Amino acid sequence: MTGGDPQGNAAEDLAAQALEWKPAVNPFIIALTVMLATFMEVLDTSVANVSLPHIAGNLSASIDESTWVLTSYLVSNAIVLPLSGWFSALFGRKRFYMTCVFLFSCSSLLCGLAPNLGSLVFFRVLQGIGGGALQPVSQAILFESFPRHRRGMAMAFYGMGVVLAPIIGPTLGGWITDSFSWRWIFLINVPVGAISMSLTALLIFDPPYLVRKSLRTGLKIDYVGLGFLCVGLGCLQVLLDKGEREDWFESRWIVEMSVLAAIGLVGAIFWELRQKDPMVELRLLRDRNFALATLIMFMLGVVLYGSTVLLPIFLQTLMGYTAMLSGLVLSPGGLVVLFAMPLVGRLVSRYEARWLVMFGLTMASFSLFYMARFNLNVDFHTAVASRMIQGLGMAFLFVPVNTVAFYFIPREKMSNATGIINLARNIGGGFGIAVVTTILSRHTQTHLSVLTEHASLYNPAYRIALQGATQTLIQHGVASAQAAAQAPGLIYGLIQRQAAMLAFIDAFRLLGSAFFLMTPLIFLMKKAKPQRKPGG
Repeated sequence: MTGGDPQGNAAEDLAAQALEWKPAVNPFIIALTVMLATFMEVLDTSVANVSLPHIAGNLSASIDESTWVLTSYLVSNAIVLPLSGWFSALFGRKRFYMTCVFLFSCSSLLCGLAPNLGSLVFFRVLQGIGGGALQPVSQAILFESFPRHRRGMAMAFYGMGVVLAPIIGPTLGGWITDSFSWRWIFLINVPVGAISMSLTALLIFDPPYLVRKSLRTGLKIDYVGLGFLCVGLGCLQVLLDKGEREDWFESRWIVEMSVLAAIGLVGAIFWELRQKDPMVELRLLRDRNFALATLIMFMLGVVLYGSTVLLPIFLQTLMGYTAMLSGLVLSPGGLVVLFAMPLVGRLVSRYEARWLVMFGLTMASFSLFYMARFNLNVDFHTAVASRMIQGLGMAFLFVPVNTVAFYFIPREKMSNATGIINLARNIGGGFGIAVVTTILSRHTQTHLSVLTEHASLYNPAYRIALQGATQTLIQHGVASAQAAAQAPGLIYGLIQRQAAMLAFIDAFRLLGSAFFLMTPLIFLMKKAKPQRKPGG
């Protein structure tokens, strides 16, 4: 037959190319190439946190003003994340990826040379624009470079960077700042970016089924949808990052940010669903597996970033650990992730991913409930063990969740899908940090008010504690009258520590419960059969 539908034939040709195409080089080499820039970008979201006091002091700014160094990056990063698929179609994925690496590296250089806070914040916005697309684009490249039966290994490589970077980021940032200067946390990105660009130019190529579109051939810039997204995601990130400092809805400014975020996000959803060629392909969420996996990935971001903030604060403020020692508590968990990810990548090809997700949720929940049993006498090894169990749970979550998410997604839609799921994880991280910091602040006050009600001379237990504190001070050489005056203050300090400890327990328990409640979603997912090697 010589006739037929030209559009139907073209679709069949694209489908055949999608099945037959293979990368020109070993996919593991491609994995190492794209992970260079991705690891660098994810690391930058957390590495600057511990350097804020140094940045503020060096640039003559307050600590509160210096937090815009973090907020500006998160805002621009969040806006670009869901647009990565659209920009890949416009410029070509390889070209867009290399442009992002170039912009990220150049803006990192400018951040390291910034003369004042205003210019540093501006350069961080540029850095966030360049870095926002690196995660989803690199994930799409990995997913397409590996054959279906080895996609678990692809996600293992990706997960080692995305999960490991937030864990080691604060420790690495503190070491660089203490040993050299805060400027080097940005300058170190420049040679890594140069290597990444060189390797990308040599080794990575766009598959033939990724048809590049242009503004001349019908691809339109959806200004309304873009405006809604910028307002919604930008205001949401500012809200999450600044809410606790501004006392949440007691601040008129935070209320305004909330209203704008709601208008922007709701408007973006309704507008994008009505467009023929939307900038963000929200219709992908009609796939049940992808929608549920996106929700679980959101919760993974909540727990990963929330617990990564909680544990160092607990160790340093209540247990008296140094920044380096608290980093050593977190590091073994990162090593577990590093070694477990490849194992999980192999297991995905042999066992159904849903049950691996179930195991990961169970282990991660158990680790958080284990942390909820901490007290002021917890030892170093117990803290390390809890973090290692959590690392194992995260390793068993990240790879299978991504495998389930993209199982029924067409390869040509991969860039759009990875942008959405990475945005969910990043927004979840913002929610997690906001929730745990709020719990620590509010619940500490609540527990303190309850505990101090019992600190009365009419309470026999309090009188005994007061006598004991007085005797302890006298034994340390304090005069009797002075010891009697100082004893109530000593006991009040102990009550404050106990109140803070109870607030940490509440936060750990909440994160564990939230993760555990995700387990019923596994039974709503469609089966994603393990993809074995053809002929095996």
